[in-house]
Amino acid sequence: MAILRLVQREAWANKVAKGFNTTDVALEFALTHAELSEAFEAYRKHPDKLGEELADVVIFVVGLAEMTGVNLDAAVEAKLAKNAMRRYVRGPTGVLVKTEGESRSGRELGGTGRSGASNHQKRKGDGF
Repeated sequence: MAILRLVQREAWANKVAKGFNTTDVALEFALTHAELSEAFEAYRKHPDKLGEELADVVIFVVGLAEMTGVNLDAAVEAKLAKNAMRRYVRGPTGVLVKTEGESRSGRELGGTGRSGASNHQKRKGDGF
């Protein structure tokens, strides 16, 4: 998955070359949030622009990762492995709920990494 690290470095180099924000973490979170909102707006009103807006979100996220010293490539790989081992069951409202313990393969429910059942459930949304 080394491609993400390359994207992170390229996005950072562009920020530096253009004189964009490289130090204000709070501002970068706010700008990233704004880009995500623009992507949602594109999804609703201009679907043909969605890809470009999602690309902006990724560029801002990788820039934020570089700004804060996070190797996003390694972090995403570790998180995907962790999510693959989590177990989930459908709660009474139909929402997937993380359960205690880990699945053996992470693939019991159609390859999603969501599986199993437990009497001890913790709400965590859909695995993120």
